[in-house]
Amino acid sequence: MKKIVLTGGGTAGHVTPNIALLPALREAGYEVLYIGSYEGMERKLIEATGTPYCGISSGKLRRYFDWKNFTDPFRVLKGYGEAKAILRDFRPDLIFSKGGYVAVPVVRAAKRLGIPAVIHESDMTPGLANRLSYSAATKICCNFPETLSLLPKDKAVLTGSPIRAELLSGSREAAYERTGFTPERPVLLVIGGSLGSRAVNASVREALPDLLKEFQVLHIAGKNNLDPTLSETPGYRQFEYVSEELKDYFALADIMVSRAGANAICEILALRKPNVLIPLSAKASRGDQILNARSYEKQGYSRVLEEEALSRETLLAAVRETYADRARYLAAMEAGGSADGVAQVMSVLNSVTAGRR
Repeated sequence: MKKIVLTGGGTAGHVTPNIALLPALREAGYEVLYIGSYEGMERKLIEATGTPYCGISSGKLRRYFDWKNFTDPFRVLKGYGEAKAILRDFRPDLIFSKGGYVAVPVVRAAKRLGIPAVIHESDMTPGLANRLSYSAATKICCNFPETLSLLPKDKAVLTGSPIRAELLSGSREAAYERTGFTPERPVLLVIGGSLGSRAVNASVREALPDLLKEFQVLHIAGKNNLDPTLSETPGYRQFEYVSEELKDYFALADIMVSRAGANAICEILALRKPNVLIPLSAKASRGDQILNARSYEKQGYSRVLEEEALSRETLLAAVRETYADRARYLAAMEAGGSADGVAQVMSVLNSVTAGRR
């Protein structure tokens, strides 16, 4: 049996594409092992799929001063040793990395042991963790055509991002029953990312009285971000996090407001949902979400509202105008299509595995 190690962690965006690949990997006859951090969010997500999981020590490379900058290199070195021991024991044919700092020692250990590694970059501009892995990678998959020029030409492959197939099979009827919503008014789905967004949450709640005149609102607010004073508001439902029900809520949505993480916007495109993207500010990130959002805006898939311009008034205007112009956004998404990321990535993995045998 062929064996593969999946790795990646730190945010849901580094994990969900790996989860999306699991059914195809198992169907293709791969035995799968996941390597992540000891107690990162990836552990819970992966163990829920029934996939064997091994934790290693991990650190973070920061561009700012932090006392952990003095200790994290030692955690990374420890993780490298642990990853090498796991790989020697499991003896995989291939590594697939979705990035995040926990993946760096795994990919570097694989290089040391002569195990080929494929890495995947979801954002338009590669993150530091993936850039540190380039020299150890056999192939580098990417999500945006613009990214190809930023990658080593002999390794770069445009594949799109793997999307969980179950997200495309939601039931509006199940969502109506679960939420108590009705078909009389359209549904606005707000998602602030796996950790939530205070800025987005605050603006949505400020605009809520006006939004509820035109929409029913499903609000996935993130951990510890619920507002108990709004729990009984007619036409409004709020959640910290949604798992099994997400596919049904996607099916129910007529328009979406979302951050612009690469995996999130790929799901929006695959689902064909008119949307307003509010990318994470460059003050709080390396600006990758802004570039992701602008690419989708340029292709006609999305309307972009910068976080610096976010307010009750601008949010209301963006939602209203996007919904009124929804036919144009839908036509652009239909014309542009979306690659079958699972099939494309599997093709790369299988070709690398075949070349090794």
